[in-house]
Amino acid sequence: MNLREEINQTIRSIPDFPKPGILFKDITPLFENQKLCTRMVEEMIAQTPVKPDAIIGIESRGFLFGFLMANKLDVPFVLVRKAGKLPYKTLSFKYDLEYGSSAIEIHEDALKKNWKVLIHDDLLATGGTAAAAAELVKMSGAQVAGFSFIVELEFLKGKEKLKSHSNNITCLVQY
Repeated sequence: MNLREEINQTIRSIPDFPKPGILFKDITPLFENQKLCTRMVEEMIAQTPVKPDAIIGIESRGFLFGFLMANKLDVPFVLVRKAGKLPYKTLSFKYDLEYGSSAIEIHEDALKKNWKVLIHDDLLATGGTAAAAAELVKMSGAQVAGFSFIVELEFLKGKEKLKSHSNNITCLVQY
């Protein structure tokens, strides 16, 4: 079985979560299979055309595979969190959601000028949070080398929002 098929068979679909009409893609069963997780990390790295100087993980599920990728590449792992969650001085970026607005932050000294940074999250939906993370990378004086995701919800067209930051967008499975 190829990687895409195995991921698709492992991800659980949960209807009407977190609200009626939503079909939630639950990635937590992936963590029960360490060989599959290793293959996923290797594939996301293989699809990254340039070795990044750092990898950003977006809170919270982006921390899981993002850290594994950074560790395997021997590069720093940087947290992007919801506003007010990081203890040191931060850069903040506010962005609009379909139901309001949100803000994410990064430590102001987490990235070095001109670093090539890969942004990782578990899911690409509308692209709003990943695009906000890209803005934080730019505010830090670094460059967006690309994006990586486990799941893409294609019908929400999130890739279109990210292409102004990088055309290097990896998604292991699409729905």
